[in-house]
Amino acid sequence: MKTKNLKLLAKTEEDLKVISAHLQDSIVAAKEIAYLKKNKILLIQLNRFMWEDVEKGVFRKNKRIRTILKFESITNVFSKKIEHQKNEVFLDFLAIESNLMPDKSYEINLIFSGESIIKVKAEVIEVTLDDQGKPWESKNKPKHQFFNA
Repeated sequence: MKTKNLKLLAKTEEDLKVISAHLQDSIVAAKEIAYLKKNKILLIQLNRFMWEDVEKGVFRKNKRIRTILKFESITNVFSKKIEHQKNEVFLDFLAIESNLMPDKSYEINLIFSGESIIKVKAEVIEVTLDDQGKPWESKNKPKHQFFNA
């Protein structure tokens, strides 16, 4: 059965929540993050866990697929606890959070495990998620611990 590659476009904060959900538990190498300042673009290549496939049945195999996350109309990018020079550094993606600022721009936070964050300042929300190539089997399904309050 052929897998259909996912392609999503976000123009609103609600759209960003959908992209965030699809990216949960993705893995990214720090060296696969590029801010093209002159072009006002942030590109991130991730290995996305295909949660949408797991939902389709108990006997489905866990799969990952390479995906490109592209932010446009970017005015600035900051990072915390991310060492871009180290080739062996991998980040586990958790979520995207966004805030409309008083000047009508957006602050978009990409949150990774270990308190690592990429903070993106954007004129507007213009984000695409675009799967590339074919998925591959992943031995492990990400697990989450839940805490009772």
